[in-house]
Amino acid sequence: MRALYERYSPRVYAVVRRIAADDDLAQDYAQEAWIRAIRALPTFRGEARFSTWIHRIAVNSALQAVRKAEIRAQKEAPLPESLAVAPPPGDALLSQRLEWALDRLPERMRKVLILHDVEGYTHDEIGELLGTTAGTSKSQLFKARGKMRVLLKDLDSSENPGSEDDGKEMEAWSI
Repeated sequence: MRALYERYSPRVYAVVRRIAADDDLAQDYAQEAWIRAIRALPTFRGEARFSTWIHRIAVNSALQAVRKAEIRAQKEAPLPESLAVAPPPGDALLSQRLEWALDRLPERMRKVLILHDVEGYTHDEIGELLGTTAGTSKSQLFKARGKMRVLLKDLDSSENPGSEDDGKEMEAWSI
């Protein structure tokens, strides 16, 4: 178990972090995914690679936890906004910009963008995971990409007032 955990835990954490959009929640979701995987290990038939199997468990665990949190939030009174925490030092600028923009996407758009563009799921699979149609997934992806472009462009122009690059640098790393 330790060898499996050491080998696959970074990928499990990465996928749940993108879905959770929060480091603390991601740690909780990753832990839940590993608990489920360990319990289900006797049922692993080897028809798929272990990495694919654990990845699917991690995505499903994170999505289920997000759904539960949404239901809980609807039942609870809203809390006042807390102060934003600065990103950890040492991160690459691109990574910071992408995380910042992803965190500002509406939750449904963020999920579809991550599942499709980052994790490689098809629109049919995303529709099944999120309980929507493939068409809705496509629409949400289109909107998410557009919003990411706007967020990243706004961020770039606010950091570089009077920049003369005409967005050429942006094309190289925009989604």
